Amino acid sequence: MMFPNPRLHRIWLMLEPFVMLYGAEEAEVILSSNRHLNKSREYRFLQPWMGLGLLTSYAEKWRPRRKLLTPTFHHDILKDFVEIFNQQARVMTGKLQSHVDNGPFDIYPYLTLCALDIICESAMGRHVNAQQHTDSDYVTAIYKLVEIIHERQKMPLFWPEIMFNLFGRKKEQDWCLRIIHGFTNRVIEERYRELKLGNSGRTSPSGNGRKRLAFLDLLIDMAEKNQLTFVDISDEVNTFMLAGHDTTAGGMNWALHLLGCNPDIQAHVHQELDSIFGDDPRDVEFGDLKNLPYLECCVKEALRLFPSVPMFARTLQGDATISGHVIPDGVQVVIYPYLVHRDPRHWPEPELFNPDRFLPENSNGRHPFAYLPFSAGARNCIGQRFALMEMKTLLAWILRYFKVKAVHRRDQIRVKGELILRPSEGVHLELELRRKPNFVHFSNQSSSSSPVAA
Repeated sequence: MMFPNPRLHRIWLMLEPFVMLYGAEEAEVILSSNRHLNKSREYRFLQPWMGLGLLTSYAEKWRPRRKLLTPTFHHDILKDFVEIFNQQARVMTGKLQSHVDNGPFDIYPYLTLCALDIICESAMGRHVNAQQHTDSDYVTAIYKLVEIIHERQKMPLFWPEIMFNLFGRKKEQDWCLRIIHGFTNRVIEERYRELKLGNSGRTSPSGNGRKRLAFLDLLIDMAEKNQLTFVDISDEVNTFMLAGHDTTAGGMNWALHLLGCNPDIQAHVHQELDSIFGDDPRDVEFGDLKNLPYLECCVKEALRLFPSVPMFARTLQGDATISGHVIPDGVQVVIYPYLVHRDPRHWPEPELFNPDRFLPENSNGRHPFAYLPFSAGARNCIGQRFALMEMKTLLAWILRYFKVKAVHRRDQIRVKGELILRPSEGVHLELELRRKPNFVHFSNQSSSSSPVAA
């Protein structure tokens, strides 16, 4: 891959100019600035779903909201969610057993539904049982709405509201929004009543008597202090739902494909897992995650080659000078992590899957903006620690019990950049049993579940 210098170029979409950046130094100018914080205008197509939450809000609204919400992602809060990761990973692992020695299959849907179950319970404290009820209206609405939004983003003809309403998929979008917002708002109202009655959460499995709270509970507490409104809570919960499931599923999907293409690296991961768990079918504990450094390197290297969000964009709030070029105020700047991560100046042999890149001794001195799977700077992803914990936990479950073999080479997999980076035709794997899962595969319905229309 040839990289011109400077690593930027200009394109026009209809009458709008865009400047594309794919170098660490060029991206740093934008991402390190506290001035260029507004997302590009194309993010407005997400607003019917998530309003003005952290992902879509303008800088003046985003700054105080980010400051308010940052403590909810403290590790003392995040570690309680490992219980949810384990519960849903157990369901997924049980389902995967049917594919052992049974030919190739696409693992992506399993990962996506598991991640959706996790974020629903983590964000809202409710089960949608997506792994058990894949055809529920809620699950269908989420996938259809993602498809509609991406289709509109890439078709300038449908950018004007009147054209989208007349000739686009407005009716389908309205149906999706009724299902998603109806469920979210019902859960918020139910949870608010429960908290008023003194049901403040479920006991943490650690045995210390602490209550495990969903992110929603923390948001409701902020509303009680007049820091958030009902609409604010709904916007943030819906933001967590989109940003918190498809991105992690994508990262795990690519990690398993790459490990399936590299059996020697996979064997190293198996060795690391066996040294901690052996044949013990116990859950992955929070303390185990820090003892899986090589698995973490594999996850990070997978996100380098296949960043879940392949591009993100800002609208300049004033002129910006990038590599000697003055980019005028108001221009939309698009940053491509997919290409930033392949710059040979910072990543020797960039197409090689090499988890050792992320060992501490090999990471020292690397440009801080050469690796952008969660963006960077002030407006980076608030949930990146949650995402890494989830990916490591679920991959640990899969790889403790199965050996994965990729059916296709990397050069045979076509990718498509939608809201996240997806394989065009799925990632097909074969599973070989390493040890038989010694647990009961169960549905996670509970008395606290809110039914989702099927």
